[in-house]
This record gives sequence, structure tokens and C-alpha cells, in this order.
Amino acid sequence: MSPGPRMIDISDKSPQLRVATAEGVIKLRPETLRLIKEGKIEKGDPVQISTIAAIMAVKKTPEMVPLAHPILIEGVQVEHVFEEPDKIRVRVTVKSHGKTGVEMEALVGVSAALLAIWDVVKKYEKDDKGEYPFTSINEIRVLEKKKT
Repeated sequence: MSPGPRMIDISDKSPQLRVATAEGVIKLRPETLRLIKEGKIEKGDPVQISTIAAIMAVKKTPEMVPLAHPILIEGVQVEHVFEEPDKIRVRVTVKSHGKTGVEMEALVGVSAALLAIWDVVKKYEKDDKGEYPFTSINEIRVLEKKKT
């Protein structure tokens, strides 16, 4: 029988530089992507807002992922790539010198960034019934993790 949930003991590990990059994609209406590029989103710039959301989420990962270790975050880089006609790809890279990896932090950062974009543009994504038949978040994954 399983002993139940527990945080893994990392006390015997040596600190190392840990780097992880995760990415995900939000699919939008082509018209919404055009409005973003033209700076015409009423709530503000989705790229700037989602960058802030990603950084904040990375720092709060242990509060959202129950068994993740609190770690010192030393760097977060957020990149947005517009993919015509209807997608934005977000990549988040996290760096830390520590005893455990930072892939959960990168994944949480990407997820928060994509959700922030959705929140900022939802007005433009709804159909006549108030639904989101065109909007989706996909392909959230870890691209790379390293330790040195």
C-alpha cells in the first residue's frame, strides 16, 4: 500500500544550475490576433499582461502544485511567437541554482500566461451564444530541462 502523498527528500542532493523551458499554444480567431498586433485590445496588451502572469505564477508554483519544493527563482524569460493565422506560442524558461528541477515552474508559468491571454481577449472570442468555439489552449509541454 502506498504511504500517501509526500514531498521527496532532496537534502542529500547538491545544488546545481537548473534550467527548464516549457511552451504552449493558444488558438484564437484570426481577427483577435490582428487586434492584438494592432494594439486594439480593450483590457491592454495581452503579451505584456501574460508575461507578468507567467512570472508571478512561476514564483507561486509551490502554492499551486502541492508537492513542489519552494525554490529560489533566479531568472524567468517569457517569449511570445505569433503563428499566422490564429495562434500565439508562449515559451517560458526558468533558471535556479538548487537541488530540484524547475520544470513545474516553467509549466505553471506557461499555463498562467496562456490563461491570461484568454482572459484579456475573451470579449473578442465569444460567439453569439457567449461560447468559445474557436478558442483553445494546447500543446503544453516541457521542451527542455538541464542541470549543470
